[in-house]
Amino acid sequence: MVYYRIHVSEEAFLDLVQAFDWYEEQRSGLGSELELCVEARIHAIARNPFHYQERYKLVHIAFVDRFPYGIHYLIEDKEIRIIGIFHMSRNPKNWRRG
Repeated sequence: MVYYRIHVSEEAFLDLVQAFDWYEEQRSGLGSELELCVEARIHAIARNPFHYQERYKLVHIAFVDRFPYGIHYLIEDKEIRIIGIFHMSRNPKNWRRG
């Protein structure tokens, strides 16, 4: 099985940090649960990046289990470039590109 290298943009990392902080404010440990779910989905993406739907301009989205977040990424050769991790109520036209 071929695994793709993962590159998380600074913007995507900051998206996750903000979501983590918000969930931790709601309940202690909930941010960590989000982080584990995101990590599991990233591992699944690395195993089979073409499994997830291409939504727009070559950007694929993999939805996170248990949380309303999507991991937005591009496939470039043998690398996955994660460009955003954000709540699905946000408009993709407004996100920052990394």
